Amino acid sequence: MGEVEPGPAGPLEPPEPPEAPASRRPGGIRVLKRNMKRSGSRNCLNRRSRFGSRERDWLREDVKRGCVYLYGADTTTATTTTTSSAASSSFSSSDLHLVLCTLDTPASEICAGEGKESLYLQLHGDLVRRLEPTERPLQIVYDYLSRLGYDDPVRIQEEAANPDLGCMLRFYGEKPCHMDHLDRILLSGIYNVRKGKTQLHKWAERLVVLCGTCLIVSSVKDCQTGKMHILPLVGGKIEEVKRRQYSLAFSSAGAQAQTYHVSFETLAEYQRWQRQASKVVSQRIRTVDLSCYSLEEVPEHLFYSQDITYLNLRHNFMQLERPGGLDTLYKFSQLKGLNLSHNKLGLFPVLLCEISTLTELNLSCNGFHDLPSQIGNLLNLQTLCLDGNFLTTLPEELGNLQQLSSLGISFNNFSQIPEVYEKLTMLDKVLMAGNRLEVLNLGVLNRMSHIKHVDLRMNHLKTMVTENLEGNKYITHMDLRDNQLADLDLSSLCGLEQLHCGRNRLRELTLSGFSLRNLYANSNRLTAVNVYPVPSLLTSLELSRNLLECVPDWACEAKKLEILDVSYNLLTEVPMRILSSLSLRKLMVGHNHVQNLPVLVEHIPLEVLDIQHNLLTRLPDTLFSKALNLRYLNASANSLESLPSACAGEESLSALQLLYLTNNHLTDQCVPVLVGHPHLRILHLANNQLQTFPASKLNKLEQLEELNLSGNKLKTIPTTIANCKRLHTLVAHSNNISIFPEILQLPQIQFVDLSCNDLTEILIPEALPATLQDLDLTGNTNLVLEHKTLDTFSHITTLKIDQKPLPTTDSTVTSTFWSHGLAEMAGQRNKLCVSALAVDNFAEGVGAVYGMFDGDRNEELPRLLQCTMADVLSEEVQQSTHDAVFMANTFLVSHRKLGMAGQKLGSSALLCYIRPDTVDATSSFNLTVANVGTCQAVLCRGGKPVPLSKVFSLEQDAEEAQRVKDQKAIITEDNKVNGVTCCTRLLGCTYLYPWILPKPHISSTALTIQDELLILGNKALWEHLSYTEAVNSVRHVQDPLAAAKKLCTLAQSYGCQDNVGAMVVYLNIGEEGCTCEMNGLSLPGPVGFASASTIKDPPKPTTPSSSSGIASEFSSEMSTSEVSSEVGSTASDEHNTVGLDAGLLPRPERRCSLHPTPTSGVFQRQPSCATFSSNQSDNGLDSDDDQPVEGVITNGSKVEVEVDIHCCRGRDLENSPTPTENFPAPCPEEHVRGLFFGIRRQNSVNSGILLPVSKDRMELQKSPSTSCLYGKKLSNGSIVPLEDSLNLIEVATEAPKKKTGYFAAPTQLEPEDQFVVPRDLEEEVKEQMKQHQESRPEPEPNEEDRTELPEEFDTAL
Repeated sequence: MGEVEPGPAGPLEPPEPPEAPASRRPGGIRVLKRNMKRSGSRNCLNRRSRFGSRERDWLREDVKRGCVYLYGADTTTATTTTTSSAASSSFSSSDLHLVLCTLDTPASEICAGEGKESLYLQLHGDLVRRLEPTERPLQIVYDYLSRLGYDDPVRIQEEAANPDLGCMLRFYGEKPCHMDHLDRILLSGIYNVRKGKTQLHKWAERLVVLCGTCLIVSSVKDCQTGKMHILPLVGGKIEEVKRRQYSLAFSSAGAQAQTYHVSFETLAEYQRWQRQASKVVSQRIRTVDLSCYSLEEVPEHLFYSQDITYLNLRHNFMQLERPGGLDTLYKFSQLKGLNLSHNKLGLFPVLLCEISTLTELNLSCNGFHDLPSQIGNLLNLQTLCLDGNFLTTLPEELGNLQQLSSLGISFNNFSQIPEVYEKLTMLDKVLMAGNRLEVLNLGVLNRMSHIKHVDLRMNHLKTMVTENLEGNKYITHMDLRDNQLADLDLSSLCGLEQLHCGRNRLRELTLSGFSLRNLYANSNRLTAVNVYPVPSLLTSLELSRNLLECVPDWACEAKKLEILDVSYNLLTEVPMRILSSLSLRKLMVGHNHVQNLPVLVEHIPLEVLDIQHNLLTRLPDTLFSKALNLRYLNASANSLESLPSACAGEESLSALQLLYLTNNHLTDQCVPVLVGHPHLRILHLANNQLQTFPASKLNKLEQLEELNLSGNKLKTIPTTIANCKRLHTLVAHSNNISIFPEILQLPQIQFVDLSCNDLTEILIPEALPATLQDLDLTGNTNLVLEHKTLDTFSHITTLKIDQKPLPTTDSTVTSTFWSHGLAEMAGQRNKLCVSALAVDNFAEGVGAVYGMFDGDRNEELPRLLQCTMADVLSEEVQQSTHDAVFMANTFLVSHRKLGMAGQKLGSSALLCYIRPDTVDATSSFNLTVANVGTCQAVLCRGGKPVPLSKVFSLEQDAEEAQRVKDQKAIITEDNKVNGVTCCTRLLGCTYLYPWILPKPHISSTALTIQDELLILGNKALWEHLSYTEAVNSVRHVQDPLAAAKKLCTLAQSYGCQDNVGAMVVYLNIGEEGCTCEMNGLSLPGPVGFASASTIKDPPKPTTPSSSSGIASEFSSEMSTSEVSSEVGSTASDEHNTVGLDAGLLPRPERRCSLHPTPTSGVFQRQPSCATFSSNQSDNGLDSDDDQPVEGVITNGSKVEVEVDIHCCRGRDLENSPTPTENFPAPCPEEHVRGLFFGIRRQNSVNSGILLPVSKDRMELQKSPSTSCLYGKKLSNGSIVPLEDSLNLIEVATEAPKKKTGYFAAPTQLEPEDQFVVPRDLEEEVKEQMKQHQESRPEPEPNEEDRTELPEEFDTAL
């Protein structure tokens, strides 16, 4: 399944073969002599499997060259080169090696060079197919990658050379066989055998074979020609021989039963034979299942099992003309059932028509274009399945099969109903889903009086034709889903009982009501539904997602109607006759415009009532007293201000168990009414106006299991909640709760969400309940958990608390532009299969990445993608600047990296990448969104939702559904590909290739000042919330975490029972985020400091001031010399002493990323200079080099370094200290807090950093043991202090990536390498240091604060 054929089957045509090089050997291949061992994880290869530079150079010469990884144990590797003629050698013990070849290299050439008979191809770790000699392995790989979504030939060449591709596509020099598969096909061996139950016979050595349904015993010498004893085992028995170790007694069934005793040598053999023989004995029908074994022919010994009645050869590669091929199956004289589906036969095996005993034949998914006329010879055939082929007609001889009762021709290419159906009178169903019918001809169906069921879903039906007015009373069931019908009149089908016509374009529907029992017409454009006469037998009516303005009158008169769904319409009222119906059990009227419900007068049997998303301000006063059977009520998203009482008497008769009242206007006055429902199990009162919940009322809800009070104004949860012994879920986020509720005493509590409250402390008991699995305390800013409390919570599976910011945490430049909140809820499932990715500071702090992954039923793949996808994106961004390219490659590479886990499992994925816009000069940031599956992203722009994703599902994407149909996938009635998934594009599920692909949908949007927020959600979220409601619900919520929580709560209250995940990203891409000089922000002087007018608030205790002074320090572990210089203060404009030359170049206008410079340059550059007493510059070039480095201007011993200046508006910038007008003499505290700028040279190209450093921290940072106290350690060993985002001079890690210049010095080997003063210049440097110190007046330090200051060296920047 899913194999790649080398013909035009795929969308990508094979590239033209390259010209053969003159020096190429006739073999045309190069085999690398490398012993490449596999690593222990996921069958991936380690670095030693990569080819060398010589091979890489050979590949780069032509994209039509590549390599094939050849697997196989104990293979003989022949080595040939393109220049030598006869050099060859062989060696064993290599299980994997590379074969360099071209696109036109056939498998026969590789086999000749390898000394192999054939090559084998395995896809997705599943079936193994023998390659034809003319097939080209490298072309197969290229076609496979092209179908996945790769477009660039160079990238395809690189991916083809990646050994990780082996998890999806792998070549073998020998056919791999699993021992378990071999045992199930055939067991054989030479053992001691004794015939009969008595001991009259002696033990003798015999060849014993267990194959099919028989045990075969023969002589060792004459096993093929001598006498063979065949023992049928079906219905027999297997017994253990107690007197002899490891022996079994095999007995056949019947009165003339025979017995053979077989003695095995080892316990393992004994168990293998006993296990396999027991399966055969236990069968009632003589069945042999050989499916999914990659067989090309039937095992020879199977033909001895002449009693086989059913043979399953599904999912193999059966051949026609082979010793055990399909042409020999006629030898099974009693064969009644044969399954040959998914064998890619191409041609119908004609000799199958000679098996006259066949009653069931399955030939689906074999690529047949026609059927032979000999099929009419199978007179006993009752079931024939031909689904998933390319048939357009059926032969007339098929009409001879008068016993044929089931004929499946779905997902073929028929354009009309075959006429042969008229002859097949035993058929009662027309199964033609997924064909190409455009006209529904009722006249043809009228001529087939034996047809009762018609399945024409997923065709191209547009019109309906009626030849005459004659009625049809025979058709009872019709399925017309997923077509293009605009009007449908089936009033002539007076016997119709059930009709499916959803997901069409119907405006009007007319039916006969004589026999109608079930009508499903959802997702159309219906404004009128006419049924005459009144359907007295109708029990279920679904008209949701249409344009109905009122409930049809005939529906109100249906006396047996039990289920009515008219949600998502334009209804303004609910008829009294509907609500008071004596048969109605379930009424769905949600998402309409209903303003009130009629008052009930009599008792009704209604059990389920869904009236959410309407305009109700009150419920009928008699609702609960007259609807005593009501178990489920959902009145969320209305305008309810009060609730009706449950009953008038003292004892309540209410049976209500599930009550959803989220998103209304309910106050505390509604709480006493809830006491009248003692059987309540689930209660949702989220997003109302509750301020208190009386303790006495909660005490009476003893049956409560789930309570949701989030989004209110509660300050406490009553202590009487401890009486709710069955409570397992409490959701009370986004309130004002300051006291932790007494819920840790509850014996069944599992999930507690108290996020976004005002909790300060938690009083916990000595022992927590063992059932507690999830505790969410995020968003409680004042909550401090002690170590003892954390230890107590250690056994909880999921504990969510805020990560308190440490002094070493560095704030970044992008923190003002976006922030996110994430919420995930498991619903009624025990496991959470949704994961999210959030990186606010991506790509060195100039972007952000957010993602959502939904594995549906598996949790492994979402977690893998959460851990790896950001890293993959980071690598791809470095290779391409085009968003469509690097986002597509990110998904495709992540698909590959799933490895073996992605073979059978799949996951929807959504990735959003925000980065500076380098194309549009009028925009600041660009948002690129890519997705596969059902996860979606919606942007709020000016208060309006802007969808950025595409839902890849069969129901919502007609183009994708057609692609899957064209590739002959079987789509089941629940709209799933092969019954597995409704998605057409996923990451993983490689075994469903080529139907399921990983290529994403990609959209790119330039962010503007109108963009407020971004919402990411999985399928469950968007199924229950519209884009508009989701945006309006969170627009005015201040905290993104509370916003995400609110979305998940709304989805659950609206009926979601599945995993739901939501992420809200608040965007601040506006003028208020600008730090340009032209927008009023005072810019620093030439040395990079803010003026006095920009400094307002006193500093935080852990944040040093940034206005005291500046110095540059150059230090190295290799040199102990330190240089010093005077400190120039820029605290105020009146006392500004700057140590720069008078002839400094004027500083250009400062702009931020919101307002880039209109010139072509991306960055503004600020020239500065640094004076060294050396004839060598920091980048290792002599001062008299002929070719100076770009960005570094040398002039003797004076080096001028261009420094990139950018604006970086941090949140704490306004908290900088405000200096006085006259800068006084520093007090001891102020003297110690004087600032310096330190430039540290690291081994990374982008690691030169310009940082403010306080004196008291400089001493600590000299020691490696204390260097991480005030900074976050980077991967290259550098330390970035907390306040680097407050610098007005951008750090070098955010500077432009230039190949030369000061910040692009050659990479060093030692991560601690810093600037070094050469030893031969130390004396000269010390002399200059002394001169500087003598020429600079230094203030006298206080005696109480006499500390040894580091030596300084004057370097004005």
